[in-house]
Amino acid sequence: MIPTGVGCALGGYAGDGLPAARLLAAASGCLITHPNVMNGAALYWSDRRIHYVEGWALDRFAAGDLALAVVVGRRVGLLLDAGIEPELRQRQIQAAEACRATLGLAIGPVITTDKPLGVGLSLGPSGASWGTLERPDALLRAGEQLVAAGATAIAVVARFPEDPGSEALAAYRHGDGVDALAGAEAVISHLLVQHLGIPCAHAPALAPLPLDPDLDPRAAAEELGHTFLPCVLVGLSRAPDLVPLAGGTPPGVRRTDGPCPPQSGWSGAAVPARGTLLTASALGAVVAPAGALGGEAVLACAERGLPVIAVHNPSVLQVSAQALGLEVLPAASYAEAAGLVLALREGIDPAALRRPLRPLI
Repeated sequence: MIPTGVGCALGGYAGDGLPAARLLAAASGCLITHPNVMNGAALYWSDRRIHYVEGWALDRFAAGDLALAVVVGRRVGLLLDAGIEPELRQRQIQAAEACRATLGLAIGPVITTDKPLGVGLSLGPSGASWGTLERPDALLRAGEQLVAAGATAIAVVARFPEDPGSEALAAYRHGDGVDALAGAEAVISHLLVQHLGIPCAHAPALAPLPLDPDLDPRAAAEELGHTFLPCVLVGLSRAPDLVPLAGGTPPGVRRTDGPCPPQSGWSGAAVPARGTLLTASALGAVVAPAGALGGEAVLACAERGLPVIAVHNPSVLQVSAQALGLEVLPAASYAEAAGLVLALREGIDPAALRRPLRPLI
């Protein structure tokens, strides 16, 4: 997990957490993560070892309320904010058409909300971004219509307010500050997933920015085109089903209570079959920034005694293991975190890899 909108040095921009996700997927054989890590605007990485799960659903999965059922593919409905201008709206539709024609994704139908959503952006006292929605009812009605029309996942594009001359935006483009959009994006996706129980993710609609020759490399993915939609469509195309566990394992699915099934890329391994049910008891470790350990998913895993790998990844938050009274495995980088994941997978005590080695007595 890399929390949204808190300015993490790695993962605080569009898709710059992807290299770490790819490495952790290779080390573990099965990585469950959220759109903030995977979404790189026009850039994306499809890997069957990585399961794309919206943040609210990820919290519920970690708490044991939901399981994840592996799917081969799904139909992604496109939900457009009525507040998007006609030309910018057409850019979103063209991006969806490109993903159909070039990537073979099943996309549609397309529904526009009956009222503009009215997204508002704010910063909290900690410096983390958050947001508001004037018409959540319009969002939920459109989502219900997409489900009724056969969509099994929803990509949302909402018109976001913008201030191209703001100091905060300039700082962000130059590698400082937080993603001002991320908090509001989380509000939108959380509402839909909680209400509909299917995978959902969001891409903001914004006008292109003027060229900046001093752009930070981490911000470059957001400058490549007219839309951030392609990564969301790709991520949702194989996002697992969200299966409530209150009534036990549903019929037709194969429950996995041991370690996550091995994935392609390992000798003799195969991608999990359609219908395989991943549960929280299958988790082997949780990886999160060392200063952002207060999220529900991390705390739920820690409460069950799951190893928590705390990676040095500075942000505006200071919710550390010391502040929470947690025992963690510290990692100076995501490369070191991947080594710890591999050690745990192979049954090697991480303490045996550090010096000095403390005596037993």
